[in-house]
Amino acid sequence: MRITTTLAAAAAIAVSGVAASAGGMADEVMEAPVVVAEPAPAPAASSISPVYIVLGVLAAVLVAAAADQ
Repeated sequence: MRITTTLAAAAAIAVSGVAASAGGMADEVMEAPVVVAEPAPAPAASSISPVYIVLGVLAAVLVAAAADQ
């Protein structure tokens, strides 16, 4: 019984000692604030629709094919 009491007392002292010095004596480390950069604005859209470009290329190909005959 005496060994059990001694072991229980030693365990209680060990646990309380670890909990008391868990934070340590070092200074607190302050993290830098997080800065969220705003995304760059989207580039201005072209005034010409891509459909017109495709139709123009298709028309040029048809004209070139008709002139080749």
